[in-house]
Amino acid sequence: MLLVKIRSVLLCRSTSYVLSYTRGSHLLMGRTPYVKLLPGHIAFQQSLHESLTPKITALVRYSDVSSQKYTMIYTLPHITLLRAISRLKLLQTAITVVILPPVYVLYLQGSASFSLVSYTTGMALFAGAMLYTASHFFRRVVGIMYLDPSQTTLKVSHLTFWGQRNDIFLPVSDVMTIADTGDSTKETILKLKRYSNSQTMYFSTYYGRVVDQLGFEKVFK
Repeated sequence: MLLVKIRSVLLCRSTSYVLSYTRGSHLLMGRTPYVKLLPGHIAFQQSLHESLTPKITALVRYSDVSSQKYTMIYTLPHITLLRAISRLKLLQTAITVVILPPVYVLYLQGSASFSLVSYTTGMALFAGAMLYTASHFFRRVVGIMYLDPSQTTLKVSHLTFWGQRNDIFLPVSDVMTIADTGDSTKETILKLKRYSNSQTMYFSTYYGRVVDQLGFEKVFK
């Protein structure tokens, strides 16, 4: 009877040792033991995969468009000057806005005259109006235009409100020709318009330079 109990104890210990060794070997060898998933786990994995797939596809499509090699067809050398003026107007507006509160405080304390307050307020309003007007115009000035190898996509570079560069991609079929915009090729300022919306940008073959004549004519003629 005693021998039977000893054998059962040894058998249980050896079995547990073999099982632990087998699991450890699976982990060391990079094997994953088979685990049966419940239906709820399978549905969760499928929904997670479907929700991530459109985002990844959209990102890939955008990267494909932006990473293509484009050929420059037009450039405006003065865009750097416009960028500097835009940033200078931002700095001027910021300085005038920062000066206003101390001037009002001094006026309330009786240390500043009303004329100084009026002058400072007028300068701040004038700087804000000039900033809005300048940024409204500068954002619509085309700095550089590119054409993709298939000549179906036009890449347009322009300035943002903060004086940074921004690129937009337009289908060539959606870009109006110079004749459709009502302009003449002899005009100094030309309009860049689209058939799909009323947004208007401006470029100049007089102040700017057409780098690729054939590509330029493909888009605007």
